[in-house]
Amino acid sequence: MDFEEAQKAAIAFRNERDWTQYNNPKDVAISISLEAAELLECFQWSGTDLTVAEHHEEMADELADVMIYCIDFAERTGIDIPSAIVAKLEKNAQKYPVERAKGKKSKYTEL
Repeated sequence: MDFEEAQKAAIAFRNERDWTQYNNPKDVAISISLEAAELLECFQWSGTDLTVAEHHEEMADELADVMIYCIDFAERTGIDIPSAIVAKLEKNAQKYPVERAKGKKSKYTEL
């Protein structure tokens, strides 16, 4: 399954359950943040083990939840995800030109 098919499946899942009536973009944005926090829980108390290999399935589930809500948010607000990603990458390329940013983790204001 490619991303477009997954996107359609996520919207169909939501629509089949008639869930659009319960959430607005603000609620969905809140849900994105909450699910992202659940993804972070996979790393809580991990110490120096940043791979957290034993939580791989849980991380995949939480990432999927984040993405499903992102798809929902995009559909509700008329945002085309691939176009938004390309536009943001173009903006980031201006902020982080390779010749100044390569190999550095500094924010663009510090380059």
